[in-house]
This record gives sequence, structure tokens and C-alpha cells, in this order.
Amino acid sequence: MSLALFNALTRPLGSRQLLASVALPQLPVLPPPAVGRWLLFSSTLVFAIIVVGGVTRLTESGLSITEWRPITGVLPPLSRSEWLEEFDKYKETPEFKLMNHSITLDDFKRIFYMEWGHRVLGRLIGVVFVGPLAYFALRKKISSSMAVKLGGLGLLIGAQGLLGWYMVKSGLEESLMETPGAVPRVSQYRLAAHLGTAFVLYAGMFATGMAAIKDWKFSQGASWSGVNGLKAINIVLANPSLRRFRTCAQILTGLVFLTALSGAFVAGLDAGLLYNEFPLMGGQLAPPTDELFSQAYAKSADKSDLWWRNLLENPTTVQFDHRVLAMTTYFSTAALYASTFSAGLRAALPPMTRLAMGAAFGMANIQVLLGISTLLYLVPVPLAASHQAGSVALLSAMIHILVTLRRPGVAAQAWRKASRK
Repeated sequence: MSLALFNALTRPLGSRQLLASVALPQLPVLPPPAVGRWLLFSSTLVFAIIVVGGVTRLTESGLSITEWRPITGVLPPLSRSEWLEEFDKYKETPEFKLMNHSITLDDFKRIFYMEWGHRVLGRLIGVVFVGPLAYFALRKKISSSMAVKLGGLGLLIGAQGLLGWYMVKSGLEESLMETPGAVPRVSQYRLAAHLGTAFVLYAGMFATGMAAIKDWKFSQGASWSGVNGLKAINIVLANPSLRRFRTCAQILTGLVFLTALSGAFVAGLDAGLLYNEFPLMGGQLAPPTDELFSQAYAKSADKSDLWWRNLLENPTTVQFDHRVLAMTTYFSTAALYASTFSAGLRAALPPMTRLAMGAAFGMANIQVLLGISTLLYLVPVPLAASHQAGSVALLSAMIHILVTLRRPGVAAQAWRKASRK
């Protein structure tokens, strides 16, 4: 070891400063903890907007703002004349004409502020994400591949704003006035796309942030999910039992996402207001077949669209599908958790993975209870919003399991090796 290297290693500096003074040009870029904290904060904001969006839908506030103004829309009406102008615009919508024709200006302000808050939070997420991203990329605090990945999330934030307005427009169409029995509400397809995109944004930010923080800690000499040493990590990851567990966890994570997405169709069709009992539906495990696959929902002459239209447009079928997916998710989570008690798998799994799996099973129990309570009590706003938040929390728990099974990044391994030379 050279004298310069020895002096640098023994100098009382932070690890990043120490390595930067000696071997930084030869080392790959390792994101500092600030990057991980920023991504986790951004994901928290996305978590919040998912919940706020759910409350906006539950309080039927989403159609109160009839225009999309990305810049000037940041400010709400500031004078009585401006409020009256916005109220007049709302009076032209099908929702006012068919459902809210008796509301007062004060009633309108309440639903307006709900939707306005949702939109402003979306703009805040864009600023909080894009600004630091540009800084970290320009200062070379993140690798070029990570910058591209996060840049894609930034573009997705912009696309999410457009998608949100595209969704709102579906509830403002005048054709609703010409459809007998029509209820002014946004398209369940667009609502599901909007919610699904939010989940993708959240998962991308949360997983990347968690991985960045864990990589930094590993580079500083911390254990990896409770396992010490690169050799031991490679042995653990090569275990066939662990690989099977990881594959099952990946599939279960996808199932959690799919179940949450089916909840968007339940919300979009107000399907939670039907069959407010559990586990039966009308006194039996499943409604009659002719109700699940009603001919009334087929639009093509040959009825070839009977199946998929009922699956996505029939409130009874949509609720039944959500029940099936939810219980499949729950029992799959329970089975995966139970598998961690087998001697072979328990010995193979890292300690942090076992803890994460226990947390996921606990969250699955809470989520099932929230879902059943929401149904039995006719979808009250607090319970329904908690149920939507629970879906994000359960997805977070599953993502955490996968992160604990992720091999430390190449940069983190290189920094760890360099710090020990």
C-alpha cells in the first residue's frame, strides 16, 4: 500500500471523501444517501396523492374543475366574481344538471378545493422530482443508466397529468345527457389507467430509493439483509430454495398490483355499493351466471364481447372479480409466509427477508379487514380511503421483500472492496 493511500485511509474523513481523494476516478458512481432519501420522499408524495385521489373520487369532487390549466390553475379563485365564474362553468356539466343542481356556492367550493388540492399535489410531485433529478444528474451523483431510468419516471409524471385530464374529460361529455339512466362519472378504464400509472410511479421511486440506501450502507461495511461478506451473499443467492421463494414473491407482487387495479374498476363503477355482505353475495358464494354475464352489456351483434364487457363493465362481475383476486392474494401471502417456517427455507432466507415477509402478511390481514369493513358499511369515505392506502402499503411490503433479495449493486461492491484495501 502506498504512503498516500495509507494516509488517506487513516485520515478522519467521511468514507465518500476518503475514497474520492484516492480512487474515485477508478470507481463507478455510487449514489449518496441523499438520492435514496429524495426518492423515498418523492414516493411518499405519490402515496399521498393516491390517497387524496381516492378521497376526491369518493366525495365526487373530481368533476368540479372543468378545465385543465397546468400553470394558471395553481391558484384557486381569489374573488367572489372568480368563484361565480367557476361555478357557472360547473353548472354546464352533466354532473350538475343530473345530480347536483341544488348545491350552493359554498357546497361547490368544498368539492372544488378537493380537486384543486389533488391537482396542486400532482404539480408539487413534478417539481420535487424533476428539480433534484437534474441536480444529481448534472453533478454526476448518479450513474447515466440511473439518470435515464429516473428520467423515464419524470416523463411518466408528465404523462400522468395528461392522463388525469383525459380521465376527467370522460365525465364531462354531453353524451351522458342523452343516455338513459347514465350517472355522470369518469370512465372506469381511464380511472384504472390513471391509478395504475400512479402505482408504477410509486413502485419505481420506492424500490430505487430503498436499493440506493441499502447499497450505500453495504458499501460502508454494513451487512446485506443480515448477511455478512460477498462470499456469503453469493452462496445465499445461489440457493435453489431462495430462488424459488424470490420467483413466488415476484408473482405475488404482480398479483397485489392486479388486485389494486381491479379496485379501480370497482370504484369507477360504484360496484362497492352492491352486495354489501361477506363472504356471500345474495346468499351464495357467487351471483347467478346470467347476472355475472348479462346479455345487456354485450354491444356487438354476435355477442362476441359478452365476456370481456361483463368483466370490465358489469358492476356485479367487477365486484366478484375483485373479491376473488383479493382472497387469492391473501391466501397466497399466507402460504408464502407459512413457507418461511420450513427448516430448509428458513435457513436459506436472509434475516431481513423473513422480517419483511412477516410484515407483508401482517399488512395483508389489515387490508382484508379494511376491504370487508368498507363493503359491509356501504363504502364510507374514511374506510374506503384507508383501504386504498392499504393497497399501496401492501405493495410496498412486497417490494421491500424483493429489495432484500436483490444482490448489492456493482458500484456498491466496488466501493466496499476499495474501502477494505
